[in-house]
Amino acid sequence: MAESTSNTVLVTGALGCIGAWVVAHLVEQGDRVISFDLDDRGHRLDLLLTADEQAGIAFVRGDLSDPTHVRDVFEAYPITHVIHLAALQVPLCKADPIRCAQVNVAGTVNVFEAARQAGVRHVAYASSVAIYGPPDLYPPGLVPGGAPLAPRTLYGVFKQANEGIARVYWDDYAVSSVALRPYTVYGVGRDQGMTSDPTKAMLAAAGGRPFHIAFGGRFQMQLASDVARQFIEAARRPLEGAHVFNLGGEITSVDEIVALIRRVKPDAAITHGDAPLPFPAGLDDSDLRAHAAQVYHTPLAEGVRQTIEHFERLLAAGRLRTP
Repeated sequence: MAESTSNTVLVTGALGCIGAWVVAHLVEQGDRVISFDLDDRGHRLDLLLTADEQAGIAFVRGDLSDPTHVRDVFEAYPITHVIHLAALQVPLCKADPIRCAQVNVAGTVNVFEAARQAGVRHVAYASSVAIYGPPDLYPPGLVPGGAPLAPRTLYGVFKQANEGIARVYWDDYAVSSVALRPYTVYGVGRDQGMTSDPTKAMLAAAGGRPFHIAFGGRFQMQLASDVARQFIEAARRPLEGAHVFNLGGEITSVDEIVALIRRVKPDAAITHGDAPLPFPAGLDDSDLRAHAAQVYHTPLAEGVRQTIEHFERLLAAGRLRTP
């Protein structure tokens, strides 16, 4: 384990996929981690860290939409860095708009305000590709970070609102921020959400079972471990202002993903649909590359291989089951 950096990092949504990878990397690097999550099931974190490795984590079960819960965690711990990932996803936002607004929007205000009151002057937080509109709104090629925002889901609208919240907290209170907009995140622990099917296909292939990916088309894929490291970088290296960066990477197709899975598991029985995702095929990450000290990117073929082999180890150890 790396020597402690004396950082105390609050991670909201720490038991989600990206959150679990953030926590795992922070623990490996010697930071003190405060996990804040309404969920109390740490099954994703269990895939990445042993019980002994989790022993130093402070697990706080709290409701992001309750400002008292958020304020209390800042008062209880000497937090130096904030990585705000907690959010309810697209299907839940459609099913329960009020609750999702309370969590995704009011919850973000609660994080920024509690940080401000505690003297924490910088927040890293998650935005999303969902803030963009359908592909036909944009010219061919990668969509730049400054392109018009036209979300078509409440989830995307709420993420757009959060980017505005961050701008106001810089203008009014000098709390800086860096937001990252992931696209299709894959890897161990990615078991929910509309774009989780490629990861589920990798797990199925590792376990010798068939799987159908519900969509087709072309899009960007980002390894969860890389995304987590980028959020840690964003938290540790404050930039003046309220910055928002696309995450990039190679554009691939579902056909190519299936081929990469079969390169590792030749007998994999993976099929897929034809309907593309309702987003542009790729986002331009040149702004991120201009500002970040390091951009984390694992080539897709290597990431697929790592993910399948990780799943195989977990299955062999009885720590995971195929879908």
